[in-house]
Amino acid sequence: MKVLELDEATSKLLEQGRVLPVMEEFYTVQGEGFHTGKAAYFIRIGGCDVGCHWCDVKESWDASVHPLVEVDSVVKNAADQPAKTVVITGGEPMIFNLDYLTEKLRDAGLKVHIETSGAHPFSGAFDWVCLSPKKTAPPKEEYYNQAHELKVIVHNRHDFDWANQHADKVSSNCQLYLQPEWSKREEMMPAIIDYVMSNPKWNISLQSHKYMNIP
Repeated sequence: MKVLELDEATSKLLEQGRVLPVMEEFYTVQGEGFHTGKAAYFIRIGGCDVGCHWCDVKESWDASVHPLVEVDSVVKNAADQPAKTVVITGGEPMIFNLDYLTEKLRDAGLKVHIETSGAHPFSGAFDWVCLSPKKTAPPKEEYYNQAHELKVIVHNRHDFDWANQHADKVSSNCQLYLQPEWSKREEMMPAIIDYVMSNPKWNISLQSHKYMNIP
């Protein structure tokens, strides 16, 4: 991930979280995990240094190619939508200070969710934290108590053991999901089904938005 080259005033605004490199904003239906099928406004923040080789939004990695947007305008866009749930995603959104964004979203009466690898320090206040840990940059310990949902991407059979290592660290109320990596879905789905049937604490998450052909 390239470092943003900014003047002092803009750098301070970014540090305060009053501007953020927003790749895109869109209103759609949540396609993954516990809240699958629910309408939500997505805010995709640019910038990621986790580097998953199977990432399907690699264009989000370089924060410098995405415009710095005033957070107040993003909040207004979100508040104008029929559904009152916002999902902050990336990239890896926790690279940036999310305190101001989440405060303003909640002040507007919105429920705020986040999807994160947990690789960077925690910031912001959320109604739902989906922790999706990655082997290239494991989560910081502070995330395990914050997570409402643990969503592990399954690329091969070794990922089942790795998933359980993280499941042992989250709270007993955390919802557990295994999700096949999209390019391996046909190969790995039978193994995931068998695993969940033998280990019913786990649930299956699908990237249903791809089947529905929506963002």
